[in-house]
Amino acid sequence: MNRLKLVSPLTACGILVASALAHDTWLIADHTSVALNATVTLDLTSGMAFPALDVAPKRERVGNASCRLAGRRFEVSDISTGLKSLQFKAKLSETGVATIWIRLPARTIELKPEQVKEYLDEVSAPDALRRQWAEMKEPKRWRESYTKHPKTFVRVGDPKSDQSWNEPVGMYLEIVPDNDPTALRAGDEFAVHVLKDGKPFSYFALNAVREGETKGETRNTDASGGVTFRMIKAGRWLFRGTDIRKSDRADTDFESDFVTVTVEVQER
Repeated sequence: MNRLKLVSPLTACGILVASALAHDTWLIADHTSVALNATVTLDLTSGMAFPALDVAPKRERVGNASCRLAGRRFEVSDISTGLKSLQFKAKLSETGVATIWIRLPARTIELKPEQVKEYLDEVSAPDALRRQWAEMKEPKRWRESYTKHPKTFVRVGDPKSDQSWNEPVGMYLEIVPDNDPTALRAGDEFAVHVLKDGKPFSYFALNAVREGETKGETRNTDASGGVTFRMIKAGRWLFRGTDIRKSDRADTDFESDFVTVTVEVQER
């Protein structure tokens, strides 16, 4: 599932403003397994080719960065702007599996009608949404308010008893693992469930793509919001999905949420 690079029709000083709407935005750690009291560096980036760092989100675009480790939540306040990513540093001082996530405020974009079909194809939009767009009266407009929800995990020491990775952190759209995301080996099955506003999200299209690949595999969640992928190769993996729905607001036509999770699969 490639991501279409869209361009906003808005201009500033005659220069087109590039949109990150159809880029994936992910959070990835420099090490996914560290010793107790280690400091981990995480990169937040938007790009077309996971896991390559591409476009650094602006610092003001970050609402807050949070970490949950061994049942304790704390804010990640060491944030700096790199050339192609926004970097976060967190000292992990307890044994367990750290869940780290970023809250990003909503942004808006307006697409040209001729861009919409390809965009909907790229995000595996459901038939109902396509019908809504097709049946809109002329002149059609696609003004969208979108929010992105990136999350990742880091293993700290030997976390024998910490299963907090299985607990949601409260994102509006969230991927929650059913088995330890830091203990995956090539050939393992990785089961997750997707929540929307805290409730199971049924029949949602979720894509899993391994580093260096472009399409990956897309599967729909079941009636309880669950879906399972086989991690056929070692390496870093990105899980991604997009929920778009018609808006009832006067200033926008559609609202959307993009969700991503990164994990690393070890050789067996």
